[in-house]
Order: sequence, then C-alpha cells, then structure tokens
Amino acid sequence: MRSDYWDQPAFETIRPRRPVSPLVFNSPHSGKVYPERFLAMARLDHLSIRQSEDAYVDELFARAPHLGAPLLRAHFPRAYLDVNREPWELDPTMFVDSLSDRFNTTSPRVAAGLGTIARVVAENKPIYRERLTMDDARMRIEGIYHPYHAALQKLMSEAMTHSGIAILIDCHSMPRIGRNGERATPDVVLGDRYGTTCAAPLIDLVETAFTTAGLKVARNRPYAGGFCTRSYGRPQHGVHALQIEISRHLYMNEVTLEKHSGFATMKTVIDSLIQTLIGLDLVALATNRVGLSKAAE
Repeated sequence: MRSDYWDQPAFETIRPRRPVSPLVFNSPHSGKVYPERFLAMARLDHLSIRQSEDAYVDELFARAPHLGAPLLRAHFPRAYLDVNREPWELDPTMFVDSLSDRFNTTSPRVAAGLGTIARVVAENKPIYRERLTMDDARMRIEGIYHPYHAALQKLMSEAMTHSGIAILIDCHSMPRIGRNGERATPDVVLGDRYGTTCAAPLIDLVETAFTTAGLKVARNRPYAGGFCTRSYGRPQHGVHALQIEISRHLYMNEVTLEKHSGFATMKTVIDSLIQTLIGLDLVALATNRVGLSKAAE
C-alpha cells in the first residue's frame, strides 16, 4: 500500500547549525497534515478530528535548533498515528483482519481507544466510518512509526557521542485540568515516570523555570510520561527523558484551536527555559550522584 505521505514528509528533523547541547526536543503530537484518504475514512468534521492535536507545541519549542539543540516534529496528526505508544498497540475491534498474539491488544490505552492507531479522539468521539485493514496498519507503523523512532534514536545517539549524555525533552500539551478555572489545577505537568527516567536535578531545574514564570507545576499526575519517556529514559546509562505537558488554555482557545494573546507569553517562557538549559553544564547536572540515585529509586 502506498504511503499516505508519499508526496510530502511525514515528519521533520530540524537541526542546529552547530550542536552545543545534549538536549533533544521531540514534538510527536503537534502534526496537522491530514491526508485526504484519511479524512475520507473519518466520520468527523475537520475541527473535531483535530481535538487530539498538541496544537502549536512544535512552534512553542521552535527556538531550540536556533539555540543549539535539534527538534524532531511530526507532520502526521496523532489521530492518524501515535508514536508515543508501543509500535503494535492495537484495538482488534478496529480491524477487518484478526490480530495475532504478537500485538498488544489489552493495554489500558487500547481499552480507552488510544492505541498506536487511535479509535477515538478527545471526548471519546469515534474516528472511522468502517474498520481498517492490516495493510493500512503496516503502512503507518512500518512506514512512518519505525522511521520516526529511528530518527529520534539517531538524535539521542548523536547527543551521547557529542556530550557523553543525552537528554530527551518530550513536548506535549494537555486539556485544561479541573473545572471553573480553579487556580489550584496545574498549568504544567512534568513527567519522569516517578523519578525513574530523569536525574532529579534536571526536573528540579525545569520546575523552577516554570514556577518562576508564575505557573503552577505538578509532577507525574495525571501524566507521568508515555512510551517515549519510558523507553528512552535510562539515567543509569546517561540517557535522560522528561515529558512536559503544557495546559492548552494558556496559549490557545481549546474549542476553536486558535492561538490567543497568551501564545506569545508562553513562547517567551519556553524560549527562556531552552536558553537556560542550553546555557548550563548539563553533563555536570545530570551526573550529580544525588540526582542519579534518586532517579534510580
């Protein structure tokens, strides 16, 4: 089956002119290029199908390559393919073909309709008119998912070669948590899988950057980090991974998906965070013995 992205790139690596940092930024859910064939298969209107996007997150972190760290960003949307899942985390009810035991069909994410190929978007709205074929799944997973992770692994390996450590910053957005605009709900959630994927001084530093900007920060609840954070974060081997979730209400209208005046403010906060991280001796910070012992607990 010909790729839905045969005439355009499914994702993009934006490299700095000269790498100066062990940081690698990843925006796997900000894609907004919807193939015509996919839209024809969907029962949702164009705005509804976009509700799962981490809209504009790649733009919020776009300064990273200019400051010396690469940015990998998806062009395909999350509703089409989710690279923050296991490669074959599939819902058997979505397919005409029977799925063999080699597929993960029983995970909580599959049960929620949010496997590698999602069944629903936000608010539990079904995506497809009809069931898919395994040829479609293979086209997306073998043709896009695996190359995406190969590109991410290459960036992490290059950072390790250059700096002796590698730090993945997995960039996401989240729906506003809580009701009635309660200020106690977090603006940012940092996920390190409860201290297992990132040295403590690194997450402490990122939390301080956000709180100094006046934002309410939580750790690991309700988002502890997905497949990328869990798979790439190996602090004991010098590879760290931290997930950042930013509340969408800070920079966009969650109904219309349009940016509002807060976007420029949030972009300034993120730019400052990136500049701070790149300006520090992250090797010394990440190899702090206290930090590593806490991350291994």
